Amino acid sequence: MTVDALAGAAYIAAALLFILSLAGLSRHESARAGVVYGIVGMTIALGATLALTVADAWGGSGATLGLSLLAVGVLVGAAIGLWRAKVVKMTEMPQLIALLHSFVGLAAVLVGWNGHLSHASIPAELVDIHNAEVFIGIFIGGVTFTGSIVAYLKLSARMSSRPLVLPGKNLLNVGALIAFVVLTVWFVLDQQLWLLVAVTLLSFALGWHLVASIGGGDMPVVVSMLNSYSGWAAAAAGFLLNNDLLIVTGALVGSSGAYLSYIMCKAMNRSFLSVIAGGFGITASASDDVDHGEHRELNAEAAASLLSQAQSVVITPGYGMAVAQAQYPVADLVAKLRERGVDVRFGIHPVAGRLPGHMNVLLAEAKVPYDIVLGMDEINDDLASTSVVLVIGANDTVNPAAAEDPGSPIAGMPVLRVWEAENVIVFKRSMAAGYAGVQNPLFFRENAQMLFGDAKERVEDIIRAL
Repeated sequence: MTVDALAGAAYIAAALLFILSLAGLSRHESARAGVVYGIVGMTIALGATLALTVADAWGGSGATLGLSLLAVGVLVGAAIGLWRAKVVKMTEMPQLIALLHSFVGLAAVLVGWNGHLSHASIPAELVDIHNAEVFIGIFIGGVTFTGSIVAYLKLSARMSSRPLVLPGKNLLNVGALIAFVVLTVWFVLDQQLWLLVAVTLLSFALGWHLVASIGGGDMPVVVSMLNSYSGWAAAAAGFLLNNDLLIVTGALVGSSGAYLSYIMCKAMNRSFLSVIAGGFGITASASDDVDHGEHRELNAEAAASLLSQAQSVVITPGYGMAVAQAQYPVADLVAKLRERGVDVRFGIHPVAGRLPGHMNVLLAEAKVPYDIVLGMDEINDDLASTSVVLVIGANDTVNPAAAEDPGSPIAGMPVLRVWEAENVIVFKRSMAAGYAGVQNPLFFRENAQMLFGDAKERVEDIIRAL
């Protein structure tokens, strides 16, 4: 059997493993197996690709140099990847993923340029299609590259999360898309190098502007959107490299990322186009200057007293829990309350944190039982009959303004209706607004009390008081 035939069989096996991986990751119970499927599939794919590359290059001019550079690149990349995976904190996962997306985008741009400059022999009837693939691949890759860089900068607080609002920004985006279509047709008719330079710069500028124009409240959608872009960029590279597995894998990532973006937008009562057009934080809230009254505070001992008398408790975590690394003491608190006969559950908003599924991963890491971790739709109707709700580091996802203030930037966004509970304890460092920059009237409700300080320390204080 030839190397090509073996590689083809390996690619089919890898593609099936990737599909099984996605299926496994859809549920807590099978997530670990899903990760293993993905690792095995990627190992097979990488091995087959290396075997094909060596077989094609062996004995040719410059083969030694080319294969040496390939080996160095693989080893350096693997070393950096292992190092980053080992040292990255869970709170840094969203920005790390955004940065990884940028690598996929840049790779697609380089593959597109190589597809044009390599002058590979292409049948005359496919030349126009090849040139269109080159142009489209560079454009998608360029948008993914700079868009992911901006997402990384925003998520890591190296850049303001506020949206960039340029005059006529929507016209700029539409104009860039029209220019791309015109340049594509031009390049298919006349393959001038300056056109590739133009589309590369245009895609970089559009990617930067698209994500810079999106406010912090929409960042979970942006991450999944960029995931989709990176998939389509990989698929475009697959067409140029004539690599079936890259096409299949790119299509899987692109379609699953697009569907995840749809789910996120539905959870936030947004349309995908509205997110691209700017997202949360552009329109000032009508209630920003409203006097909500005075907030009430309590200490850990008082919180412990409320919890010890409660029949049911719901915990709604947010990004603040991730920052404080409070998931471990929270898991201990849950265990102690359940030992006392208290019904304890978690309510997870679809966009809690800055990455879809971020809170679920943190709770799984702390060994919280899967069966008490519920989604927003599963828990919302039970909140009115709940004794105590603990809001740990969440803000925008529990904001009653979304349901009650039509002038709020988050108006219409489905939220956890925690204010319907008998008592609400909000863990926060200060009274500052959330990531979307919107004040939360929940903090001033009669049934809500604030427990200020580091969430991990306050939960540990409650455990000691219990």
